[in-house]
Amino acid sequence: MTTIFEWARPENIQPESITVGTWRKFPEDFRRLVEVVNGDAVRRESSNSHERRTTHRLLTMLADAAREHTARDPSARLNAARNVEVVLWDVPRATIRRPDVALFEHSPPDLRPIPAWHVRTVVEVTSPNRVKTDRLAKMYEYAAAGIPWYWLVSVSDTEVTGIETYALDHGVGHYRLARHLKPGTAFAVDLPIRIELNWDRLTDLVL
Repeated sequence: MTTIFEWARPENIQPESITVGTWRKFPEDFRRLVEVVNGDAVRRESSNSHERRTTHRLLTMLADAAREHTARDPSARLNAARNVEVVLWDVPRATIRRPDVALFEHSPPDLRPIPAWHVRTVVEVTSPNRVKTDRLAKMYEYAAAGIPWYWLVSVSDTEVTGIETYALDHGVGHYRLARHLKPGTAFAVDLPIRIELNWDRLTDLVL
């Protein structure tokens, strides 16, 4: 019997809707594998080595930008992190995502998952097996949660082929394309803070 048939048992059906409170009590090993969509556990799509490398390098750039911005304006206190838990809403049923990278305002360590109103930018490194989720489901959810900026990063086996930056249009409640960045087209963006893009680091993903 294969693994999927061993799993498919009545006792393995989710017995009740997941709340933010119950989510905090789950073991970290479980939380790393799933997200919560309207109270239901949804397994996260796995990423390949090129996507993980892209995520790490983008995180470095956003973290550097956050430190420099905070140095200029200590009241800002911005942080950047990868795979941080963000609660988009908790009623009527909780939705909790783990964007590949998030730029967010400082919050107490015990305030986890981070409420969406602390988040300034979310970044998703997309791939063919995740494009529907990233372009439709997550784009709608992040906009509904009021997150001001959404970056959608396309990557091939060797390089980042483009970064689409979307700004939230509060009047209509959805994102509008702000800029479509491609290698060599821009080396700094102000979305929402000044971020230096090192395309050399994003166009050589093969170690």
